[in-house]
Amino acid sequence: MSSAFRTDGQATPQAPSDPLVRLAPGVTSPAPSAAARPDRRVSLGVLDPSVTLYLQFCRISDTATALFTLFGLFVVDNLGRLPTGLDEFLSARLSVKNLLLVLAFAASWHLSCRWMGLYDWGRIRQRKDESKRVCLAVLVGSALAIAFPLTSVSGSFRMEVVGSFLAVGTMLILLARALLRSTIVVETRSCHNVVIVGCGPRGQDLYNRIRSEAGKEIRVIGFADSADFTRGLETDRSCSLDELERVLMKEEVDEVLIALPVKSCYSEIQRVIQICERLGIPVKYSAQLFEHARLQPRVEDSASGPFLAVPAAADGPRIIVKRSIDLVLASLATLLISPLLLVIALAIKLTSPGPILFSQLRYGRGRRRFKMYKFRTMVDGAEARQAALETLNEAQGPVFKIKRDPRITRLGAILRRTSLDELPQLWNVLRGDMSLVGPRPLPLRDVSNFNEGWLMRRFSVFPGITGLWQVSGRSDIPFDDWIQLDLAYIDRWSLRLDLWIMARTVPAVLTGRGAT
Repeated sequence: MSSAFRTDGQATPQAPSDPLVRLAPGVTSPAPSAAARPDRRVSLGVLDPSVTLYLQFCRISDTATALFTLFGLFVVDNLGRLPTGLDEFLSARLSVKNLLLVLAFAASWHLSCRWMGLYDWGRIRQRKDESKRVCLAVLVGSALAIAFPLTSVSGSFRMEVVGSFLAVGTMLILLARALLRSTIVVETRSCHNVVIVGCGPRGQDLYNRIRSEAGKEIRVIGFADSADFTRGLETDRSCSLDELERVLMKEEVDEVLIALPVKSCYSEIQRVIQICERLGIPVKYSAQLFEHARLQPRVEDSASGPFLAVPAAADGPRIIVKRSIDLVLASLATLLISPLLLVIALAIKLTSPGPILFSQLRYGRGRRRFKMYKFRTMVDGAEARQAALETLNEAQGPVFKIKRDPRITRLGAILRRTSLDELPQLWNVLRGDMSLVGPRPLPLRDVSNFNEGWLMRRFSVFPGITGLWQVSGRSDIPFDDWIQLDLAYIDRWSLRLDLWIMARTVPAVLTGRGAT
């Protein structure tokens, strides 16, 4: 550090290679076991622009290379079986099933790359770490590609193609990333020098995160705050806001990070922004204007100008992927189990009078009503008899459950125990009323008995055919615990969690635990 950062008019000594080792009392670098663990992802927003561009290109390149490799190998493997060669292959029509498989593979491949950390610079900064993660991602992709030979009716997509993809795909993706890295990423030995404006808890937290996650690429060269705050620091690498412009003119500063509370320091933040604009130094400040227990705000552009949006639940590209997975899996499942659906429909028709399907209004996302479908498991007109059975309700809370409901038919008891009565809800998924995974949609009667506002948060996402409640015991779980499971799903939602729940659904259905 040069002599620019000082508070008493005296020149400060040159900063050590590890700057700001001693801060205000109580501010320490976090323990590696907690804050520096590689799985913690906190975006500091101070990556080199070339690195950001590299990661964006990789998102496109990885998927394009995987698809090109997989289907290029498929074409090569089948050329000898086509009398007229490549022309005959190109003239073949692409079926809807194959198109859905390709879309599902592309989405799943991209997710596997993300899970392997291939778009997290902190994990792939070293080329050897990047190579290891690419190999793991291609291994997972090869497992996903097994769906093609398993569903190939003609047998033209062979397992040998998947085996070749494991080797060729790894090589081509590594090559593509090496070319992109050498072309885009600007390798530099100098650090990204930043100044933190704010010496309070926000500034201290930001400093600790930079120390633990950014490593040596980002270097905090000093703090700036009001004279009262900087006077209390146990470091002379600080300056007051009055001195900030002079300091920025003399120091090698790449970026200024504002960590002041907006409500009490609005004028100071505005002043710092004006100084940085005047000197041509990039400045960043947190979008976390207010305290949010769960929700993460984001900036959105609109015709009326930029707004800070606070979504009620997870959204963005991941929701588009979730919807795509819903459509692909629901379509495939409907096609595969269509004979079973016909058998169940015929059995219902032959064993009891009344319609095959039971429909009921339920509350979905945003408390919008939709008609949910199930195979009928009760006698015809069972809904009209529910009021007379209210005194027999065995469930706690506002829901209605009877283990030995007298309205259930003999076939209906089997369908409920095996959860086969839920299969028509695949149509609700295809229509967009429901998702494969989510909180269970509740009847109007149950929701009308809600008397606390926090219960309504379960309607911030699409309801699902299965969810945490279903794989945790269903009707054996008290209502309060049921709702807590729904809220935990909303707060912790990820595509990985959805896949975990779907995998757990199979044994839950086979055991029939909690089914009524």
